Amino acid sequence: MRLAIVDKDRCKVKDCTQECRRFCPIVRTGSDAVVFPVEGKPPVIVEELCTGCGICVKKCPFNAITIINLPEELDSDTSHRYGANSFKLFRLPIPKPQKVLGLVGPNGVGKSTAMKILAGEIKPNLGKFDDPPDWDEIIRYYRGSELQPFFEKMRDGKIKAIFKPQNITDLPKLPSIAEATVGQLLEKVNTSGRLDEVKDMLTLDKIWNRKIKHLSGGELQRIAIAAAIVREGDIYLFDEPTAYLDVAERLKTGKAIRKLAEKGKTVVVVEHDLSILDYVSDYVSIFYGKPSVYGIVSNPHGTRVGINIYLDGFLPDENIRFRDTKIYFHHGSGAGTDFSAQEVLLEYGEMEKHFEKFKLKISPGRVHKGEIIGILGPNGIGKTTFVKILAGVLAPDKGDSPISKEEEEKLKVSYKPQYLKADFDGTVRMFLAKIGGEYASTADFQTTVIKRLELDKLMERPVPELSGGELQRVAIAGCLARDADLYLLDEPSAFLDVEQRLEAARAIRKVIQSRFAAAFIVEHSMITADYISDSLVVFDGTPGVEGHASSVLPLKVGMNKFLKDMGVTFRRDPQTGRPRINKEGSQMDTQQKATGQYYFVDTKSKK
Repeated sequence: MRLAIVDKDRCKVKDCTQECRRFCPIVRTGSDAVVFPVEGKPPVIVEELCTGCGICVKKCPFNAITIINLPEELDSDTSHRYGANSFKLFRLPIPKPQKVLGLVGPNGVGKSTAMKILAGEIKPNLGKFDDPPDWDEIIRYYRGSELQPFFEKMRDGKIKAIFKPQNITDLPKLPSIAEATVGQLLEKVNTSGRLDEVKDMLTLDKIWNRKIKHLSGGELQRIAIAAAIVREGDIYLFDEPTAYLDVAERLKTGKAIRKLAEKGKTVVVVEHDLSILDYVSDYVSIFYGKPSVYGIVSNPHGTRVGINIYLDGFLPDENIRFRDTKIYFHHGSGAGTDFSAQEVLLEYGEMEKHFEKFKLKISPGRVHKGEIIGILGPNGIGKTTFVKILAGVLAPDKGDSPISKEEEEKLKVSYKPQYLKADFDGTVRMFLAKIGGEYASTADFQTTVIKRLELDKLMERPVPELSGGELQRVAIAGCLARDADLYLLDEPSAFLDVEQRLEAARAIRKVIQSRFAAAFIVEHSMITADYISDSLVVFDGTPGVEGHASSVLPLKVGMNKFLKDMGVTFRRDPQTGRPRINKEGSQMDTQQKATGQYYFVDTKSKK
């Protein structure tokens, strides 16, 4: 089976000379394997005539064509295709009553498509996009599987699906919602009688009377989750519910979602934070394939086994390797090294920063060359303010600036802010060249950063046209392209999938080591923070009122302090070394709290 995919966004028909058609050997023999049915529109590649030679892929000046050969037996597993030369999804995940199904995989391989099918927003066409099947044909197709009764109920209107979408930033733009307060909105949609319980679990009291249009990203996320939970339904689907949330809010969200399954509901969750996915799921399905080209859904696996299979990159039950490299944590990553004997790069004293309604106190710290310092703490506690003081964007009201004017010339700083603006008028290549100069085009930068962040095919894309995840990867590359001694990255894993987060972490570490520099990284994902950090700065206090930044602490000391404040314990998986959240009140949780080992009990990972 052969797939020919044409990326409609990259294809610039008006700016090329139809190389895909001119150089195609099949076209030259007289067969119309590549046709342009509408002038000025992308071509259609006839997959039945394509031989898979790949000449059109190499000749296309905009990297808009992908040709993939797949096993022929997969064709009978086709669930959905959007159109000719478009993304194709094979198989579907299988939700089960009273269980939470977790979906894990890279961006662009069909997780959101599968969610929309299970929610009833998309009717699976079984690949017949030009002649979509009716419900009876769809049910016959899935006859004998657990999806047959599910689609029968969907056909008969006996399933009510509640879907929390991935993008929640558009909510304040809706006129019917923007002017309403949080309380008014949730009371209006509360058809289950669970409002008081959800209000307490997600701590919504402080924003209850705030208007939707005035909420931050994290607050909007919590409201979207609450609005889904308080509605009465049969199946609940949450697409990336922890985006914008801090660690404490993620745990509360996980508990609230699990409560639905305990009440007999069917729940499906897409999540990129593996520690939360592990915490909330009863079983998982792995998505793999080629982003924007095709996606395949694995058989369901137990949560621990499934996540470990995903990190291993090999599906034993299907005998398929979907990633070339295995992913290991801490014992294999090289993070967590003691840098106390290394040369000091920066030393700063006690500082304070005062705003009208917020005060931040910063304890003295010392940063060594080659050290990566993670920054952990709740939202609204001053983490971004701290990073801006280090970057020189803000000056402290008490204490000396970490980098004096005399040191500015000696100590160069590169800063990636939390909120990104796509306001550069030019391509990604032009943006990186402007920031990094000649270094941005060197083989070292290409290998260390560009390939790891998968920016090869984005180099000619205009920056304003990039998605959130693409813009984040470009911003990270731009930060690392600068010749600096201190790198400051505020939430670099936002909008990225699991693999992209870990590859970004590897790129950051490689640059820090090769330049003998140092870095501060604000992070909400415990998996990513654990993977990349050598030391930690931990924030505590009252969000929105006052915050306190600790000194630079050894990794284990910092993690124990942070997790103790959260009331959560982590153990380490013996196979991959990844951190796993202990169930509250479990034997391991009780034992670790009694010994003060909130972070993890040392185990030796198997390589």
